[in-house]
Amino acid sequence: MNTAITQGIQVSVVTRFEPSHSNPQAKMFIFSYRIRIENKGENTVQLLRRHWIIYDTNGEIREVEGPGVVGETPTLKPGESYEYASACDLNSTMGSMEGEYMMENKDDEQFFQVVVPNFRMEVPWILN
Repeated sequence: MNTAITQGIQVSVVTRFEPSHSNPQAKMFIFSYRIRIENKGENTVQLLRRHWIIYDTNGEIREVEGPGVVGETPTLKPGESYEYASACDLNSTMGSMEGEYMMENKDDEQFFQVVVPNFRMEVPWILN
């Protein structure tokens, strides 16, 4: 599990290779990831946008940006958490993702960025 804390917001990521959805012969490797966002701060916050940078070991770099996560813009009071799952496709057996969330402090209406730590995606057999 990879974890980062920015301004009291903890982001933790766990990844998993999805062999049943992948097609290695076609160079299509699918990875799921589960992200947990915990508000360890003192203010209520809302996640408004996401920005991802996806690195594939074949040299391809992609960026994804948009509103919320999985169609939601969750609001977290102090002590609350939000968890969601999503997936990423790669054209090689290994890659990584990192990014940030734009959040709003609902108490003072200020915006701030929260780091999503870099996390690796690897098919299990390349580690042997």
